[in-house]
Amino acid sequence: MASIIHPHPATATVAALHVFSSESVSEGHPDKVCDFIADSILDAHLAQDAAARVACEVLCKDGHVVLAGEITSAANVDHAAVARAAIRHIGYTDPAESFNADGVRVTELISQQAPEIAQGVDVGGAGDQGLMFGYATDETSALMPLPILLAHALARRLADDRRSGRHPWLRPDAKTQVSVAYDSATGRPTEVRTVLVSTQHAADTAQADIRAHLEREVIPQVLGDWHHGAIEVIVNPTGSFAQGGPSADCGVTGRKIIVDTYGGMGRHGGGAFSGKDPSKVDRSGAYFGRFVARQVIREGLAHRCEVQVAYAIGRAQPVSVRVETFGTGDAQTAERFVADTFDFRPNAMIERLDLRRPIYRETTNYGHFGRAGLPWEA
Repeated sequence: MASIIHPHPATATVAALHVFSSESVSEGHPDKVCDFIADSILDAHLAQDAAARVACEVLCKDGHVVLAGEITSAANVDHAAVARAAIRHIGYTDPAESFNADGVRVTELISQQAPEIAQGVDVGGAGDQGLMFGYATDETSALMPLPILLAHALARRLADDRRSGRHPWLRPDAKTQVSVAYDSATGRPTEVRTVLVSTQHAADTAQADIRAHLEREVIPQVLGDWHHGAIEVIVNPTGSFAQGGPSADCGVTGRKIIVDTYGGMGRHGGGAFSGKDPSKVDRSGAYFGRFVARQVIREGLAHRCEVQVAYAIGRAQPVSVRVETFGTGDAQTAERFVADTFDFRPNAMIERLDLRRPIYRETTNYGHFGRAGLPWEA
């Protein structure tokens, strides 16, 4: 991950600093289990019917999985089988746990999309009112804020170590948090101050062994050039994390919207992503906003850019589009560039990014932005 997060050196040697923190969670976190099931169901429908309308919500607790929402699709999908396969993929297979792929009870509460919504979407209008934000910054080569990028990289590394079998004491549930000092004058990151990792583990694992693995391998390798000896490292601060996942905590779709986006660095319109087909502008509008903000940075028009777009249900043209450069570029020039170059109508966004494909379970974990291979990151 070091090549993705290579630091840009701060220009000031002595400056006032502020500290910004962002968190990530692993694919085994209860809320992310729900998001992954929802996106797996969405992909299963899109694989058979590119025009499927899917709004799937999921709740997981103990031995129960509840699927609810509205799906209008020509596809033939066994939702319970998809949910079990998703749970198995994450790694919850231990029959001794109440939440396991083969043992959960799946309850379906799914109807079709309301005709009043469909009649607006069918003619190219937005599926709901709402506002979305896209954000980009050149403080990293991924055009993402450093704190959330590092937090995601740490969470993903824990999952990779678990799946590899090299560290069999690791379990699927984990949370990470990274605090970064910024130069208040330039807005550039200067150093990582604190790394917090809470990772689920086998009951007989010594906390000293967990800390040793993190301090000697995971944190230095993930942080790369940002690693230094003075970082405060906090590991499993309650002293133990043997009970985790939906066996211990309730999960619901859409509760990790800041983890999914910019770690709090950019604003958020409030809409979640997972389980929603691209006709829902909560998803496609946020993806396109990110795509546009990236292009503003790539054109050299700003060092930081935030794009806001707002919609009315059933209408194709957005109510408003706004570009903010935070004093790092000419906002008026950037706004003209965006207005002259990009079409924010829902069908135009979907077509430009080719969004009617089963690509969404690949977006669920470790952030929807800043990852190569996604069309809005092209």
